[in-house]
Amino acid sequence: MKSPVHLNALRAFEASTRHQSFSGAAVELNVTPAAVGQLVRALEDWLGTPLFVRGTSGRARLVPTETAERALPDIRAGFDRLALGLERLKEGATSGTLTVAVSPAFAAKWLLPRIERFQIAWPDTDVRLDTNLKPVDFVAQRIDIGVRYGTGTWPGLAADKLMDEEVYPVCSPQLIRERDRFRKPNDLGRETLIHDLSMEAHTSFPTWEAWFKAVGAKSAVTARGMKINNSAAVLQAAVEGHGIALARSVMARDDLASGRLVRLFPEITVSSALAYYVIYRPECAALPKLAAFRDWLLEEAAAQ
Repeated sequence: MKSPVHLNALRAFEASTRHQSFSGAAVELNVTPAAVGQLVRALEDWLGTPLFVRGTSGRARLVPTETAERALPDIRAGFDRLALGLERLKEGATSGTLTVAVSPAFAAKWLLPRIERFQIAWPDTDVRLDTNLKPVDFVAQRIDIGVRYGTGTWPGLAADKLMDEEVYPVCSPQLIRERDRFRKPNDLGRETLIHDLSMEAHTSFPTWEAWFKAVGAKSAVTARGMKINNSAAVLQAAVEGHGIALARSVMARDDLASGRLVRLFPEITVSSALAYYVIYRPECAALPKLAAFRDWLLEEAAAQ
């Protein structure tokens, strides 16, 4: 039973039991029904016992014998273990696909403008981005590595700090020209404020209310304004002159450098309680593709 011939026979047998026909198994295995039947008969000859009660009519032409039914759970578990082992072999390669979980805003504002440098350095690794804000199951969704904004604690995952950041008000150059110069934070209370709701459930996520409190502008109005649940869209709304956004420095860096946005009150520094972290399963830390991408992320962040 160590030969590939018998392994193929077991696959044919297992598929036939699920489809209750050689034809159904043939479609799944991409061979002919005659080939499936020949493999199953060869297995029966080797075992010296039938594996199916064969019918001549009805939907179920093949019914597994009692012996076959008893063996099926172990055979299926064996195929599951083989598939898992194959995945482990693929993970150890430097080529192939690397699945990276990031938020849509982080992908748009930080990762995508820089990802070409990784692709040049590691041309055999294909990066697949899984963009979402919801928690992901690294095993079930086959995520290799991710970048998340938070306190640095995610159950079952290792977390390496990537970047700290500041928060500060930004607006378009046009908006500054149309208004008198903003002299103090309280002046913003008369403007349309753009609120970022992308992580509103997180108590430490930067908000206008927290920023005003931190700078001592307690009388400023914070409830009115535009509310958006995507950090990249918040900045875009500010670029287009729809109001003043409370920017996170990592997200806003390129917009400020290009002149699309202007930072207000640059003499005021307020740090975010949250930071960006590279996260991954500890047992996968040494895998070549993962380690290369993690190290590249850390190098890119350090270069800034």
